[in-house]
Amino acid sequence: CCVCVCFLCVTVPQVLDMMSDSTTSSTTANDLDLIYLKGIMESPLVWFIHTHKESLKEPHLSPVRENNVELLQEILRDLDPFTHRSGTAAELSRILTQPHFQSLLETHDSVASQACDSPPPSPCDFVDHEPEDGHTNNQHPPPDAIRMVGIRKVAGEHLGVTFKVEGGELVIARILHGGMIDQQGLLHVGDIIKEVNGREVGRDARVLQEELQATSGSVVLKILPSYHEAIPPRQVFFKCHYDYDPANDNLIPCKEAGLRFETGDILQIVNQDDVNWWQARHVEGGSTGLIPSQMLEEKRKAFVKIDVELAPAEFDRHEILLYEEVAKVPPFKRKTLILIGAQGVGRRRLKNNLLLKDPQLFGTTIPYTSRKPKKGERESRMYAFTSRSKMDTDIKNGRYLEHGEYDGSLYGIKIDSIHEVVEAGRICILDANPQSLKVLRTSEFLPYVVFLQSPDFEVLKAMNHSAVDAGVVTKTLTDEELQRTCSESAKMQAAYGHYFDLSIINDNLDETYRTVKAALETVSKNPQWVPVTWVF
Repeated sequence: CCVCVCFLCVTVPQVLDMMSDSTTSSTTANDLDLIYLKGIMESPLVWFIHTHKESLKEPHLSPVRENNVELLQEILRDLDPFTHRSGTAAELSRILTQPHFQSLLETHDSVASQACDSPPPSPCDFVDHEPEDGHTNNQHPPPDAIRMVGIRKVAGEHLGVTFKVEGGELVIARILHGGMIDQQGLLHVGDIIKEVNGREVGRDARVLQEELQATSGSVVLKILPSYHEAIPPRQVFFKCHYDYDPANDNLIPCKEAGLRFETGDILQIVNQDDVNWWQARHVEGGSTGLIPSQMLEEKRKAFVKIDVELAPAEFDRHEILLYEEVAKVPPFKRKTLILIGAQGVGRRRLKNNLLLKDPQLFGTTIPYTSRKPKKGERESRMYAFTSRSKMDTDIKNGRYLEHGEYDGSLYGIKIDSIHEVVEAGRICILDANPQSLKVLRTSEFLPYVVFLQSPDFEVLKAMNHSAVDAGVVTKTLTDEELQRTCSESAKMQAAYGHYFDLSIINDNLDETYRTVKAALETVSKNPQWVPVTWVF
């Protein structure tokens, strides 16, 4: 560029004047190139050299000697008597007589005989140190710190960067993983933005926003780098247990940078440095965006009234799962099928249907009881009978999945009986209390959890009447009992929904059977996202 050449023979102010004229009148120079050169010319390093050029002169370097060619001839004459007797002397003589070696010495002598200026001192020598009295002179930043960065901007595409004002400067707060800025790798978190396209930014982010909105193509930034090392993203994946829309979030620093997701979505978390806002992306593809961190969302939900009141015994607020770390594993067969639902939604009917139609695939446990067998009852058909003292001891030792007392007798499901069904090669069906999920949802039992959701009141009432007419059940439920079923179902959904693999309304028993059977076949033939605790 002609402007660069002129710098060798004219003053800095003259060069800047020429550049200003070129910016307004040139038809050939690129405006952004001139802005870039202007930024360099205004650099503290250039001004320092211009204003202190007299004081920067140093003594000329002087060579040790200027007649190495003559010295070489003397060495060769001294070596000549020994070349016939010594292989080492002969080898040295061959090296010294090589044309390339002699040319090197001739070039050295030619340069050494000329007067050469010393190279300019390192820019680090220009850094003004703080005076001993502690007062600063409001000097420029270190001259080697200022950088000019050119980035490409596509119209309508988000750059993937947010800013904050810190110490009176506009600082890059975060760079979204996979975004335009991250891919170019020229800017880093902590960089201070000084100018954009030759326009000073200061602490006003609006100046930067205006320039970026009005520009398409190249954008030139003058920055003070932070020199932060880029850290590769961790391979962390979370399953979401709530819906999020950044358009409705008043806390997010930039709505356009937010990432929308729904319950059940799998996200890769690529950055958790910010305590309030994580960077994530959907596993099936797409750009990176901001999502609320676990801590931020917990704080927010702590001030939101729960829609459904739950008894403390059934639900603890701190058990709400917002994100669950998961891992993708190859296909495998689940060990247990857990049926969850309020009383009256048909759990027992579905369980019996599965056992009758697929006895080779499904099995179940025999509940234990401390009561005495009734007349005609056979051991291990309906119940396994044991003593009260033995059952009390086993309960205290944690050998029961769940237990309770009715009419003075204990009833419960023994954990060993679950393992017996699994070891026989069958999926163990459990019609369990939701509280048992805390124990069952582990690598020991590898469960598939099906929630039988209550239908609307009128549908539930019709289902009950149909079951009574068909002789499946003997009791017609009252409206109060049916309302209680609907209410309990809603409570379970709110408290334990994050545990459910499948939610289904059991308004048709045959259709429900086919749906559950198909779901189990799908997970046994395809890779699955499971809690990371099942793997590690």
